[in-house]
Amino acid sequence: MDFTRIKAVIFDMDGVLVNSEDHYKIIEGELFAEVGLHIDRAEHVSYQGCSNPVMWQMIKEKHPLAHSVEELVERTENKVIGFFTTLPGLVPMEGVIPFLEYLKTMGIRRVVASSSTIEVIEIVLRRTGLVSYFEAIVDCKEAGAGKPDPAIFLMALKKLALPAEACVVIEDSGNGIKAAKAAHIPCIAYNGPGSEHQDQSAADLRITEFRQLRQLWQTQADPSPRV
Repeated sequence: MDFTRIKAVIFDMDGVLVNSEDHYKIIEGELFAEVGLHIDRAEHVSYQGCSNPVMWQMIKEKHPLAHSVEELVERTENKVIGFFTTLPGLVPMEGVIPFLEYLKTMGIRRVVASSSTIEVIEIVLRRTGLVSYFEAIVDCKEAGAGKPDPAIFLMALKKLALPAEACVVIEDSGNGIKAAKAAHIPCIAYNGPGSEHQDQSAADLRITEFRQLRQLWQTQADPSPRV
């Protein structure tokens, strides 16, 4: 991957900026139990990265549910907002702030593009102190569709007014990676906490630490040997 051509980084939020994937598994597990669903781990993992409307539509196609997608989405969003508003110890993913600081010093633009709603994104970014690092946010409602549809990333490109090849997406979920590739944007897979069971094989690069990515970027940006 040629980092010298990158003018903007498009970040997924959950599982990339903040270690929240396991929290979602708890929230969704409680909701599944409330509506009488028995969903195994493999199926649950397959929904990671999807927006709530996409997840519930897929579930209704597989399981008999009397509730409408709209009702299930509303219940989910209310539960998620309450959970993250009161969750103690919500902190950024390890190494992400130094990486964001590095991008800032390099003049690389930064956008959040998440399947979460804007209400949840703003709560998480404010509570983790990350909000000031980003010039724009794209959520599933504004984009009109959730991952794995590429609409969220296409909207991010529109806000940046940049071509796909001048950007890179950082994602953790298989569905997010599919969305990035469908938008023809290079994609880096972050294999961090909560993403261990995701298929990241379609990504252009795979990392386990943001420090690793910063070192790769610095090597290309300033290839002169250190004395």
